[in-house]
Amino acid sequence: MAARAYWQGQIRLALVSIPVEIYSATKSGAQVSFHQIHEPSGQRIKYEKVAPGVGPVDPDEIMKGFEVEKGEYVLLDQDEIDAVKLESKKTLELTQFVDASDIDVLYYEKPYFVVPADDLAEEAFIVLREALKRTKKVGLGQLAMRGREYVVSLKPCGRGMVLETLRYADEVNKAQGYFRDIGDAKPEPELLELAEALIEKKSGAFDPREFHDRYVDALKDLIERKKKARGRKIIEDKDDGGGRSGSNVVDLMAALKKSMEGKAAPAAAKKAPAKKPAAAAKAPVRKPAAKKRA
Repeated sequence: MAARAYWQGQIRLALVSIPVEIYSATKSGAQVSFHQIHEPSGQRIKYEKVAPGVGPVDPDEIMKGFEVEKGEYVLLDQDEIDAVKLESKKTLELTQFVDASDIDVLYYEKPYFVVPADDLAEEAFIVLREALKRTKKVGLGQLAMRGREYVVSLKPCGRGMVLETLRYADEVNKAQGYFRDIGDAKPEPELLELAEALIEKKSGAFDPREFHDRYVDALKDLIERKKKARGRKIIEDKDDGGGRSGSNVVDLMAALKKSMEGKAAPAAAKKAPAKKPAAAAKAPVRKPAAKKRA
């Protein structure tokens, strides 16, 4: 495998230990990065590490410090930090199994691929993977990576497994604080049926290839046009699309209702299927245009 393992260790289930390797399952998109440039000279801005009253300092003289009081720090060497003993540094012990639906989506953070470290570990790896599939459970444990201990979940994924880091409870804001002012009013049945019809019309299988970063595409296009313009300023036209005011929402629903005219509402079709043929609208009869008087 060409990629470098993000973490190497073992998964422990009771007395069984499975040597595994973990690889990042995601990568950064094709983002457009900018540098700060000194316009008169065209030179890139550089940053130096300085100490007040001392000036620029040697990187070898920099240590990590924890502020215990204003301006007072406890200094730690990297060797001292690395020497902190933590069982989860090389072992992921599965301590609990839960239904995947029990974990709120807010807690999921980052996914990793998990593979057996060698051929000897493959049999036990497959047993654990298939057991998770059959029980439809997700394994939970704690794992130390890159100087931090994470709560993680482990679930089957094709021939392998996926480990996902989870946020701790104190890292997730309570939704009630943001949602409490939303009213309890029930939507009008007609509008709800129209919304359901639109959702049904646009339903389909998820294909991530259908989505791409349009902002990055627009920035790349701007950069190309700027190169050809030889420094001339380029300003995009402002979007005249609808805003988010309440009146626009009402207009949107009115337009949706008009576009759905002539189609039987899903609820009505279920209540009276026998009347559906009789409910067909007759073709409108056009009256002859009135003759103009001489």
